[in-house]
Amino acid sequence: MIPYTVMLIVPTGIGAAIGGYAGDALPTAKAISQVCDRLITHPNVMNGAQLYWNLPNTLYTEGYALDQFAAGHWNLRPVHQNKIGLLIDSGTEPDLIARHLQAADAARATLGLTLTDYVLTDEPLNVGIQTAESGATWGTIGNPDSLLRAADKLINQAGATAIAVVARFPEDLPENALHDYRHGQGVDPLAGAEAVISHLIVRHFKIPCAHAPALSPLELDIGISPKSAAEELGHTFLPCVLVGLSRAPQFVQANLMETNLRQANSFDRPQLTDIHRNQVNALVLPESACGGSALLHLSQTSTQIITVRENTSRMQVTPEDLGIRSISVNSYLEAIGVLVAHRSGISPAALSPKIDRIRCL
Repeated sequence: MIPYTVMLIVPTGIGAAIGGYAGDALPTAKAISQVCDRLITHPNVMNGAQLYWNLPNTLYTEGYALDQFAAGHWNLRPVHQNKIGLLIDSGTEPDLIARHLQAADAARATLGLTLTDYVLTDEPLNVGIQTAESGATWGTIGNPDSLLRAADKLINQAGATAIAVVARFPEDLPENALHDYRHGQGVDPLAGAEAVISHLIVRHFKIPCAHAPALSPLELDIGISPKSAAEELGHTFLPCVLVGLSRAPQFVQANLMETNLRQANSFDRPQLTDIHRNQVNALVLPESACGGSALLHLSQTSTQIITVRENTSRMQVTPEDLGIRSISVNSYLEAIGVLVAHRSGISPAALSPKIDRIRCL
């Protein structure tokens, strides 16, 4: 039986109504994981600060790696366990560093995760945050070389097979932006910068990576939205990142030429368990957020594209704008029904009360 594989994407930093907050797309991922054999998704969907849920059939895959996978450049290799290296921004205050080290030790003692010794960057990373007129966010790193040197140390000296980054984020966020986000109305002001950090490490080292921002605790606000409440539970966002990375798939070069295949080491050689893009049966994503690389690549394959109207965002790029054919549904509940029909080999149109006559081409 061929495994039925679904990819679920909610782009980061675009104010998605579902998936734009603190792990609020996790219930969607949990539900979809029950109607497929394999679910491929990314940290923005799965991360809920100190809240997380282990989905055994779900591949926690960083966004840059998802794009490379969808382009056919990389394959995903499921693993039993990763050895996680913890990389901490040296610009973080000692008390905050101690809180994150306690979270790491708790993950080792309570969840049984495998971590290496941690590394401090040799220079502060100096993360910056930028906001577009649309409200979408992105970020900058003042000392990217320091980030890469620290990651290299974890990989080559400590033997890390995945990297968790804790970077100190600026506190001078626009007050209205933070207020709106905490009340379930705005864009996550940190998400864009987080993506830049993980993208850089994944692109350079071809290794799983995810990020947890270091921030001072916020003042109590009894009116915050349930969608943002996971971030109010403690001093760190690290636990969900460590859980996700513990079994995140490794990335291997796809389509090695025969000459290179003979020279490749044992890890790079193809394995039967490797997942390649042509095995993705369906892609589910917000209907207004269709400008991403993964969709553009998978639209050239047999993957069934399913777009969700209800998950609005600050982006305004639809499948129609790009000439991409998709099944448009109102909600994720409806998308799950389409996935069940698609997996069963049933046309969704056959489940409607009226079916048009077949026409001559």
